[in-house]
Amino acid sequence: MYQLGWFSTGRDKAARELLQVAQSSIERGEIEAEIAFVFCNQESGEAEESDLFLKLVDDYHIPVVAFSYQKFKARKSVISSCQEGGLPQWRLDYDREVMRRLRDFHPDLCVLAGYMLIVGREMCQRYNMINLHPAAPGGPKGTWQEVIWQLIDSRAKETGVMMHLVTPELDEGPPVTYCAFPIRGKPFDRYWREWEKLPSSSKGRGETALLFKLIRKYGLAREFPLIISTLKAFSQGKVSIAAGKVADSTGKPIEGYNLTDEINKLVEEVYRL
Repeated sequence: MYQLGWFSTGRDKAARELLQVAQSSIERGEIEAEIAFVFCNQESGEAEESDLFLKLVDDYHIPVVAFSYQKFKARKSVISSCQEGGLPQWRLDYDREVMRRLRDFHPDLCVLAGYMLIVGREMCQRYNMINLHPAAPGGPKGTWQEVIWQLIDSRAKETGVMMHLVTPELDEGPPVTYCAFPIRGKPFDRYWREWEKLPSSSKGRGETALLFKLIRKYGLAREFPLIISTLKAFSQGKVSIAAGKVADSTGKPIEGYNLTDEINKLVEEVYRL
């Protein structure tokens, strides 16, 4: 059976909800795979949220490897200034220890599901890892907040959500799957007009602007469906990764697998958006 590795910091409710949605989809047979292990970079007792996450994993009887990056860092008597790919030496050492602890697992695909550490080059080379980015291929880089403001500043007409291959260069990996949606037309045009009418002094960079909130709402509604549909596609052989390249079911290299129609249908059914 197709084997998934699940990496998460378990820092919030969303981390638990994503695991619940994925496991439910597996149990219904929609994702033809199993979660071989969950890796958490926090251990029991470090934070209330991660404790809840670890309990959930235990309730599912999924093997868990919890290894605190904070404790690992604190045990280093000297933090080397030597860096590779922008990461300090202790982080590279941490990744090596993670891989050692996971040596008995052989995942076909690893999912970064709220994993709050940048992955170093060696780990990227060891595993096929995918991560969510809140923009369509070729779209803005950065956090979801930065992405939305770049969309607004550029007067964008469309955006989306994608899963991309994790590489040492943050948010630079090739798209694996994606979906797109317009941010013009109903109901967006009204909010664009209101935004354009605001004086420059009122166009701050907070999260309260109505246009900002609407774009976020439509993007957020697609994140979980895209992740689940992506795992489904991988488990069914519709998309794969080989030698750092994304391919379709025939092995032909592709610039991402377009799931827009499927995701829009799911979003319409659940959210009526």
